[in-house]
Amino acid sequence: MDTGTKGETDESAWVGLPGGLLALRRLLLVVWATVAAVATGVVLGLLAGPVWAALAGCCLVAPAWGWVLLGRNWRSWRYAERADDLLIVRGVLWRKETVVPYGRMQLVEVSSGPLERRFGLASVQLHTAAAATDARIPGLVPAEAQRLRDRLTALGEARSAGL
Repeated sequence: MDTGTKGETDESAWVGLPGGLLALRRLLLVVWATVAAVATGVVLGLLAGPVWAALAGCCLVAPAWGWVLLGRNWRSWRYAERADDLLIVRGVLWRKETVVPYGRMQLVEVSSGPLERRFGLASVQLHTAAAATDARIPGLVPAEAQRLRDRLTALGEARSAGL
């Protein structure tokens, strides 16, 4: 990915997501596709016969396409800590850029569900006064998520002190 678009300064160093998030999402894809294939095979086998049960193999074609799409989506996520705001960019077909000014942040939280903890991941959620501008960075290493939370909190407090 390029390091500068739309007039950004050199101070914004883009940071991508670690590979653990991609591994987790691909594992979930394989698990759910397998469950769907087995369930479809059993239902078709019982209701229509074993020849129709072979159609359950079609449930395994979609994950091949999903595997590629997950990789492209994962590569599209990146963020940059700039002087006055945090910039988050994501999306392959529909690109979304979110700019969160440090002075507008009200709450920065780090969360990690059971699967995320198993893969050594955490997510950072940024809350602002406007619900539509809340931003999230998924799949970070917990140490990076905590560092980002502490930095964003400190910057937010410093920027909002004048309000």
